Amino acid sequence: MAIWQVQEAKTRLSEVIEEADKRGPQIITRHGAERAVVLSIADYRALTAHRPDLRQYLLGGPKVDSFEVERERDTGREISL
Repeated sequence: MAIWQVQEAKTRLSEVIEEADKRGPQIITRHGAERAVVLSIADYRALTAHRPDLRQYLLGGPKVDSFEVERERDTGREISL
């Protein structure tokens, strides 16, 4: 991944977009800190394509229709107060 300073990315935006399309995500920094990423449209669609619906996600989990918890019959120990 290439790293671009904001000033450079602003003046060379067309090149940043082309690089994102050809070589992958391009990181943009401000004062040395990563602030943004430029992605190709194909990468963006791949990231957002598989967003499951919350309802489907919850209903797709393990089935617990016959869920039983076995408890020990131990009453604990006696203590003197």
